[in-house]
Amino acid sequence: MFGTRVGTKRRKEEKHLTFSQKLARLWHRLRQPEWQWYGGTLLAGKVIGVLSTLAVMAVVSSLFFTKVLADSAPVKAADIVNPVNTAWTLIAAFLVFGMQVGFTMLEAGFCRSRETVNVLVECVVDTCLCGILFYAIGFAFMFSHGNGFIGYHWFFLQNAPATYETTGVAFLAVWIFQFAFADTCSTITSGAMIGRTGFIGDLLYSVCVTGFIYPIIGHWAWGPDGWLANMGSTGNFFPSLGMGFHDFAGSTVVHTIGGSIALAGAIVLGPRLGRKFKRDGGAPMLPHDLTIAVSGGLILWFGWYGFNPGSTLSAMDFVGIGRVATNTTLAACAAGLSSIIYGYFTTQKWDAGFTTNGFLAGLVAITCPCYWVSPTGAVLLGAVAGVLVLWGIDLLEWLRIDDPIGAVPVHGICGIWGTLSLGLFACGKYGATGPVAPDNSAPLTGLFYGGGTHVLIAQIIGSACITLATFSVAMVVMLAVNAMGLLRLPAEAETHGMDLHEHGISAYPEYVLSSLGAPAGMTKETVLPAPTVMARSPISQHGD
Repeated sequence: MFGTRVGTKRRKEEKHLTFSQKLARLWHRLRQPEWQWYGGTLLAGKVIGVLSTLAVMAVVSSLFFTKVLADSAPVKAADIVNPVNTAWTLIAAFLVFGMQVGFTMLEAGFCRSRETVNVLVECVVDTCLCGILFYAIGFAFMFSHGNGFIGYHWFFLQNAPATYETTGVAFLAVWIFQFAFADTCSTITSGAMIGRTGFIGDLLYSVCVTGFIYPIIGHWAWGPDGWLANMGSTGNFFPSLGMGFHDFAGSTVVHTIGGSIALAGAIVLGPRLGRKFKRDGGAPMLPHDLTIAVSGGLILWFGWYGFNPGSTLSAMDFVGIGRVATNTTLAACAAGLSSIIYGYFTTQKWDAGFTTNGFLAGLVAITCPCYWVSPTGAVLLGAVAGVLVLWGIDLLEWLRIDDPIGAVPVHGICGIWGTLSLGLFACGKYGATGPVAPDNSAPLTGLFYGGGTHVLIAQIIGSACITLATFSVAMVVMLAVNAMGLLRLPAEAETHGMDLHEHGISAYPEYVLSSLGAPAGMTKETVLPAPTVMARSPISQHGD
């Protein structure tokens, strides 16, 4: 007990030693043999421990890592995958792919009941076909290096780098994102051709759309060396303009291309049997299920939050993705309101179809300029799109072109408007997105913000070239498929009912509005109950 107290007292005294006293004590101890032995042992143990650790590291490295490092090229910045941006791109891709549910519901709701199964099968098979084609040749044509008109690397996704260009996003994540875009374009095309297109004919033109038309023409604007994307720069097309074509998320590349092909198909096919236009004393065939159609439109709206904000390919552009999402929302809201209000003044009805196609028109229009406009600009250009789409529907009606769901006005006409609106509403604050942060050193400024006409001219050139080229090639494709007798169904098959003729089943086997409204094929095979005395609604007269 006494020894413990003495030791404790000594330690307390040592704590109060000055620095010079501590040095003197250390010097005194180093001259003592027992302290020299203790210090030497401690130093030797430390040295042995460090050397042992280095030896283990050397052995492990030689066994497991030397060969990999020797066989690999020096790591480049472009080979480093950014996990945050890759995850963001994948989430956006899944949202865009979910738009296929919306497209299927929209088309199925706006068509007649007798062609519903055809819509379902066509949308699913087009998606599967698109995936294989975009894997084999489509992505290579569109996004690989080549020349200003077509890419020619990475066929079947071979010899691809770790990341796509300088985005830092894993290469295959970019592929899945762009596959969803290609699938959207293909589905837009079929919307104007519902009710009279043979299934084999649909497959043939879909191969041309997804495998060649969309990726090759899209390369002009989105390819790493596309001639429209590089327009205005030294050594490229129209260098004196000093401005390239811009399409942030696809008003032109996806929607105008899809709408132009849809227009060509509708012209070559001609109208559905029984379709009588307004100038001939008729009216459009009414949709058979507005519940499905409007719900599908809202699902598309939700998917657009992957379409537009996801096109940054960067979750690190925090301000940019928030602005894009806000502009997307405001344009859709303004277009939905302007379309239903304008429609009321022309028809004295609050039409569900008008407001649905209206907000879709606003979404299409904002898709190009969403990164560069302010929220106020988004509201204004969206409001214009909501009225423009109704003018487009009336124009097609006057031209006697049968477009059951309004694919041409929504995607084609409003895609052009959205592309041109960038030259008017670009607010002069935003330049380009980036993998780590935006680069606003060279912002786009439109006519209404004092930027002159340079951006507008570039947009006019790009939109006109892509629209005219797409429509011309699509007309050739549709005429060729039609000449083979595979595009338009025979009259008796259309009368019999597409679902029964092409697929052998009705979408509603237990739901028959009346014997008068059933397809001819169904009335021959099924004994239907006699019509009730209840008056039939306009939808039941036309929506079968």
